[in-house]
Amino acid sequence: MLTKLKPIYIKAVFIIAAILCLTSFVSSPIALLMGFLLTNLLYNPFPNLSRQIVKWLLKLSVIGLGFGMDLNKSLEVGKEGLLLTIITISSTLILGYFIGKALKLDRVISYLIASGTAICGGSAIAAVSAVIKAKEKEISIALGVVFFLNALAIFVFPLLGHQLDLSQKDFGLWSAIAIHDTSSVVGAALAYGEEALDIAVTVKLSRALWIIPLSIFSMFLFKGKANSIKIPWFILLFVIAVIANSYLNLPDWMSFSIPQISKQLLILTLFLVGAGLTFTSIKESGAKPIILGVSLWVIISIVSLVYIMYFI
Repeated sequence: MLTKLKPIYIKAVFIIAAILCLTSFVSSPIALLMGFLLTNLLYNPFPNLSRQIVKWLLKLSVIGLGFGMDLNKSLEVGKEGLLLTIITISSTLILGYFIGKALKLDRVISYLIASGTAICGGSAIAAVSAVIKAKEKEISIALGVVFFLNALAIFVFPLLGHQLDLSQKDFGLWSAIAIHDTSSVVGAALAYGEEALDIAVTVKLSRALWIIPLSIFSMFLFKGKANSIKIPWFILLFVIAVIANSYLNLPDWMSFSIPQISKQLLILTLFLVGAGLTFTSIKESGAKPIILGVSLWVIISIVSLVYIMYFI
């Protein structure tokens, strides 16, 4: 059995795989798959550390990408995706309620999965769960469903994008709307192209700001507390980086090197995300939450794709 290897060897394999993700040899989908396979064939020797690193590395990397982006282009893209964002967020929450009720699924679990699908996956689930005081089991089920679909999205979306001959702009917008977590949006867009990545990050982060009104709405719906609402501060730093790159004469190491380093760090982040996904966590989620998650995911993907292809 592979799990009978000495812990020091497993740690060495894990560290070597992580280092490989910082090179040009590993793409974002491969990094996620590597992490998933290592965890399920061996185990993750640094589970707690991995979770903490993912949390901070993703935020720092997204801020770093801002140093390679132009404000005017970002505002134009954000404006185009605003109406689609409002439509998909509201319709996902409404559909989540009715599909969850039809499945006789726990109300809190349904709401968490719908919130994660509507806005930005794990971040939205974490923010909302704090407001509505969700139990650990409810949170873990919702996260398990969302992370599983995120993993699929990194492989499925670039393939579908090429099959449908989507432009870089259309794919970037589609992935930002239809994929849950920021890490998976970046992973899919990174695999598709540079322009798709810039658009996806801009739209996804503007979409993530809806965590604030969603948290306020959740507070009234579930009678939570206002002091539990968490504002995603790193988005402000991302905006500052974009403004600095657009209006200041930054040196090359900032406008070119920082975004390039950030992209490699994002690939490492995806490796660690994959390392946190196990067959056990997927199995424990159960059939009904997965049916709800897949149903919402398919609906939002199709609706947003049709809107992008025919109305933008």
